[in-house]
Amino acid sequence: MALDVSAVPARIAGAGRYIGEVAARLPDLDVETTLVTRRGDVARWQARSPRATIAPLVPNHRGLRLAYEATRLGSSKVARGVDVWHAPHYTMPRGSKTPMVVTIHDLTLFTHPEWHERAKVTFFQRAIRYSTTHAKVLVCVSDFTARELRDVLAPSATVVVAPLGVDHDRFHPDARGDDVLLAGAQLRASKPYLFFLGTLEPRKGLDVLVKAFGALAALDDELELWIAGQSGWGMGPLAEEIRAHPYASRIRRLGFVDEELLPALLRQARVVVYPSRGEGFGLPVLEAMACGANVVTTRESVMAEVAGDGAVLTTAGDEVELSQAIADLLEEPEDARRARAQRAVANAAPFTWARTMSAHLEAYRLAARP
Repeated sequence: MALDVSAVPARIAGAGRYIGEVAARLPDLDVETTLVTRRGDVARWQARSPRATIAPLVPNHRGLRLAYEATRLGSSKVARGVDVWHAPHYTMPRGSKTPMVVTIHDLTLFTHPEWHERAKVTFFQRAIRYSTTHAKVLVCVSDFTARELRDVLAPSATVVVAPLGVDHDRFHPDARGDDVLLAGAQLRASKPYLFFLGTLEPRKGLDVLVKAFGALAALDDELELWIAGQSGWGMGPLAEEIRAHPYASRIRRLGFVDEELLPALLRQARVVVYPSRGEGFGLPVLEAMACGANVVTTRESVMAEVAGDGAVLTTAGDEVELSQAIADLLEEPEDARRARAQRAVANAAPFTWARTMSAHLEAYRLAARP
């Protein structure tokens, strides 16, 4: 089978984490795997998935990549030579006779287009509609996304739900060695900090967290806010708000965080805060829970579905409620924090990449069926 990894940027985050895991694990499941990459991106994928065949077909430029996918990729020799093609990021080659599996991460481009760049909304709405009418199987990363997909687009294709997983060998509560990892990144957790992880864009709710932090910092002279993640679109107003924040000196922009450092940052945070307005899955919440972190995220969202009683839930966009929830956790007795951490770890335990891959194998089987 072929897996198109050409949309994954050099610094893997978000949906790229999912695609990278599938790419690395497929060959180890005795699946003859061809990874379709950008033309200048061979070495990275050879290192990540050494047993896969690499097919560097796709132009490096994003616009050319999408045009090539739409017009030529489906008729390529690789596409003609595999039983199933997996397009893991909404879009798919057009005009191909190869059975197609397409992953739909979320429906926010339809339900909340204001959360995205206008040009992206126009392009991806059209592409997703095409995928839902031409793919043989659609993979959704959560039951939440599958329900929205059926409600919004009523696809005729078979839908397989494949919840994302956690590498429990890395994301766990054992904090031994965290000090060394943090010191190696010139970080020290000597003061309590709130931790946010995610692409910095409007739908992530970071604007609400920054406002809530103002109220919290006024009551605690040591509390800091650490923000990890790459800048997305629409960051101008928020960046200015952070610069002008009365406690700007206690807000740290960490930028992209290496995968090896991330578990330590999650474990050492007093509270991990993920106030996103909407997601397809919310992997940072799950990884934080696996680390035994105390987590605050949003109700009536997929994060609530993932977290269960392992996190504190607040209303998206409500800075007062968010501030109060964080304050309550900061003041909570240690035995209550430990009890919540234990629930979080237990709730995260069933989410494994092995289970994710099992669902994908079923999707490929269904797609290959005559």
